[in-house]
Amino acid sequence: MRVDLFDFDLPEDRIALRPASPRDAARMLVVRPGAEPQDRAVRDLPDLLRPGDVLVLNDTKVIPARLFGLRTRGEASARVELLLHKREAGDRWRAFARPAKRLAVGDRIRFGEDSESMACLLASLDAEVEAKGEGGEVVLRFAFTGPALDEAIARLGQMPLPPYIEGKRAADERDRSDYQTVYAAEEGAVAAPTAGLHFTDDLFRRLDERGIARHTVTLHVGAGTFLPVKADDTSEHRMHAEWGTISEETADALNAARARGGRIVAVGTTSLRLLETAARDDGAIAPFSGETDIFITPGYRFRGVNVLMTNFHLPRSTLFMLAAAFSGLDTMKAAYAHAIAHGYRFYSYGDACLLFRADPPLSRQDRSQ
Repeated sequence: MRVDLFDFDLPEDRIALRPASPRDAARMLVVRPGAEPQDRAVRDLPDLLRPGDVLVLNDTKVIPARLFGLRTRGEASARVELLLHKREAGDRWRAFARPAKRLAVGDRIRFGEDSESMACLLASLDAEVEAKGEGGEVVLRFAFTGPALDEAIARLGQMPLPPYIEGKRAADERDRSDYQTVYAAEEGAVAAPTAGLHFTDDLFRRLDERGIARHTVTLHVGAGTFLPVKADDTSEHRMHAEWGTISEETADALNAARARGGRIVAVGTTSLRLLETAARDDGAIAPFSGETDIFITPGYRFRGVNVLMTNFHLPRSTLFMLAAAFSGLDTMKAAYAHAIAHGYRFYSYGDACLLFRADPPLSRQDRSQ
């Protein structure tokens, strides 16, 4: 499909720079096939689902993956910024460099507040550029490995806010909690599963009382989620692979819920992409551990997910394409137009949508089975 079909105009003042407080006070647009969009709030979620439905949440934890350092090459030095996006080994990360032209294989980089003076080794972190790729990507080998490296990154890094927020304000200490779900557990993401940012302990309590179960999966969201689709046609775009896992216990619980008539409600596109990667043709969810680069566009036949809770996404993005595949392109364009006209807040810190799946008509062969 043509990528320009997924374009739309968004006023700058609709981009949220801070989340709603409390989190579940955010607005939520309910989108059902063939119906007018309905204005609700995230705290209404228990009333919009049925007892027996199951929420699937991505429990990945965002690491402070944005690092600022000083590159040294002989006596020459230059400031650089790195965004870690994929771990290759205990001491190696893939990262996007800015400006990448300042880096060459063999360069050394020191990160930390004392990087300019090169004085305090305990407060700094060293890395070597092992390889350079396309699009500003580099491979870094750090002086530390494993938990020691994780601790250094946590101490020296900043939360990797999306470009559309970072361009308007700097990350601060508040973002360390705001840009993290309340149930984050497994470190490894460099972007938040933003639909999950709306949940609170009180909302979970009311979902429990309603008889709506919840289970977690893990998909470590990469920086590729921020990358624009540069191709003119969706067939020419390639997704960055991300690592995820679905335990056997979770897969069994989801399949049991489906067998009882419950709906699978994916909280976020990351949960949905992982579930659809693991789903069999009959809709059953299999245990999974590995990488996925699934790219979902209109025409895709969903197998495992019935309802999707997600935020409002960038124009021409793979995430808006996924939402259009789930609920229909015309339906989503109308929903976004409604949201813009009625003052909804967009993107990572913005409001939410609750999308109910629009299944395509069965083919003659499918109807005969």
